[in-house]
Order: sequence, then structure tokens, then C-alpha cells
Amino acid sequence: MIPFNQHALTYTCPYCGLPQAFQGSYNFKNTCYDAHAIVAHDYETRFRIYTIRCTNNKCQRICVIGINERDGHQVDIMPQHVFRRFPEYIPQPIRADYEEACQIITLSPKAAATLLRRCLQGMIRDFYGIRKNRLIDEIAELQGRIPPFQWDAIDSLRKLGNIGAHMERDVNLIIDIDIEEAAGLLQLVEMLFQQWYINRHDQEELCARITAAADSKETQRQAGSRNA
Repeated sequence: MIPFNQHALTYTCPYCGLPQAFQGSYNFKNTCYDAHAIVAHDYETRFRIYTIRCTNNKCQRICVIGINERDGHQVDIMPQHVFRRFPEYIPQPIRADYEEACQIITLSPKAAATLLRRCLQGMIRDFYGIRKNRLIDEIAELQGRIPPFQWDAIDSLRKLGNIGAHMERDVNLIIDIDIEEAAGLLQLVEMLFQQWYINRHDQEELCARITAAADSKETQRQAGSRNA
């Protein structure tokens, strides 16, 4: 759901991730909210439709949000699917698989799980440099290099992703994945993005700043000694 506060008139752009004040327009639309409820209670619900343009000059894309004036329920009209924007130092093909999984998770949780499985394999190969013919072998080599609970969850993601990636021997056997299960896999991938890529990047930046500060002071000290 697009982060939007109609009272404070603030929102976070779902395209570029920039938090900002609302700049746009809105109008009212009377619409039938629930056909069954109308038959029983004979009422209509009024929506306030917000059309918002991002203030980021590099983005400036538009999103449209509907707010049910009766109960405050928010409906994302455009875009209908929101996902986290991760830094570009995470390889683009990995981010692309994650973003596509977000877009289809409500339509096909099984297909989303398959994409997240591929996303996981890409992370293992890129971050740890492990390359095998099969994902199960890559995950086996990963064991002992990450916390056991994390390894168990990663192997479970592989198993659930296999449901969509491989046909059962009995073609009449159908094993499905529900939205909650797929959402859990999505959260696992987001956690790995944070713990593997973002945490490492932040640590490298911090250490580089400290090293640069120490080198600068050492240069000043040596220059002061020569001039003494």
C-alpha cells in the first residue's frame, strides 16, 4: 500500500521512495462500494480520489489513491502494487526478480515464490560466489557460513519455490501456495537484502570514513613534524 496520510497531506512516492508533502489534486466520486451491501442496506460510499505527482525532479511520476470517506479505507489505483526500492549496488537482475514477484504476488503466489527462488539463487551466487548446477547444492555449501535459523529459512524458500518451478511426477497432484506464505518469502528476501548487502555497504562506508580520518590526521602530524 502506498504510504499516504490524508490528514497530514504527506506521502512516500511508490516509484522513487522519496517522502514528501502532498502536491496534487483530489475530487469526490460517489460509487457503489459493495453490491451485496447495497441490496441489504441501500447506500453508496463516497471516495476522495487523490492524484499526486512526485516532487523529485528525477521521478515526477503520478500515483492515484482512493480514500473511502465512510471508513477511511485506502485503495491504491495507480500503481496497484508497491515494493521497496533497494539500492543500486544490489545487482539489477536480482532486484528485477524481487520487483516482479511483488507485482504478481496477489495474482499468483506460486509464480511469485518461483521468482523469489531465482532471486535467492542470484544472491547466493553474487554475494557468496557459490555456483553449482543445482540450487540445493549451492545452499548446502552455504551451510555453516550463515546462522542456522537463516539457513533453514533459505532452504524452505527453495522448497516452496520448487512447487512453482517443477511439475510433480503425478500431474494430477496440485500443491498450492497461499498469499501469506508467499508474503513470508518476500519478507525473507527483503531481510537478506538488508543483512547481506545493505549492512555490508554501511559497514564499508563507516570503516572507510574512519580510515580516511585517521590517514588525514597522520598526514597532518607528519607535515607538522617536518616543519618543526
